[in-house]
Amino acid sequence: MQLRLDEQQTVQYLAMQSIEEDCTIDVNEKLEYPPVALSFGETLIKGRNKDMLLPIPLGTYGNLSCVTAPPKTKKTFFISLLASVYLSDKNHFGGNLKGHRKGKQLIHIDTEQGKWHCQRVFKRVAEMAGTSDGYLTYGLRRIGHKDRIEFIDYCLENKAENKSLLIIDGIADLVSDVNNIEESNACVQKLMEWSAKYDVHIINVIHQNFGSTKLGTGHLGSFLEKKAETVIQLEANTVNKEWITVKCKRSRGYAFETFSFKVNEMELPEIIGDLYDPLEN
Repeated sequence: MQLRLDEQQTVQYLAMQSIEEDCTIDVNEKLEYPPVALSFGETLIKGRNKDMLLPIPLGTYGNLSCVTAPPKTKKTFFISLLASVYLSDKNHFGGNLKGHRKGKQLIHIDTEQGKWHCQRVFKRVAEMAGTSDGYLTYGLRRIGHKDRIEFIDYCLENKAENKSLLIIDGIADLVSDVNNIEESNACVQKLMEWSAKYDVHIINVIHQNFGSTKLGTGHLGSFLEKKAETVIQLEANTVNKEWITVKCKRSRGYAFETFSFKVNEMELPEIIGDLYDPLEN
């Protein structure tokens, strides 16, 4: 029994040593500006030796972000816009949006729609980007929430390279109950694990109740908001009902400026300028 206990203590000690090695932050180490996955605009940072013009991130590699909006605010169209910009680095639909893909994969997962509607969304992205190279698309509506998590794990392990982008349109479908504290916490911890282990940026799409400023319902939205690098808020524009206003609700770094987009006559989303809602003032 004593031998077994000693062995268990040794295993635990070695595990803690490994965590210490991975998690130690050296205050004297020179760290570079976090590598950006998607950006909107630039900002000038004053330095001791030189000034730097750097992209303002919607998300950096190794982190999470979330897109939240009430019903009928074109979340899926906005995700199509982000995905197309990432695939093409920059296109005429995205205005000042810029992707920093560098040839890596985009894994796009939809958990809510059937096969026909999923393909329609994915084809729209490829059409806007002008390419489907490195674009991995999956509709996971037909499988259970535990299998969805395992499948995403499989994709990241076998399909993605470091500094890829993962979009999960319907993060609430990775749990059976958004009000379950343990399950919601485990889901967000899994997202954090994926982002760190594979050095990917993960965009999570979550619904928001009409008239509420909170992310989604239940504990999942609360946990996700606390851990997200950037929270992107979509709102119906009060001036033009065809426009959607995109705001940086919260950011750990530099907040991007508010802008708007619309769905054009070809049923494709496009930015219409850096337009604020004047009624807010």
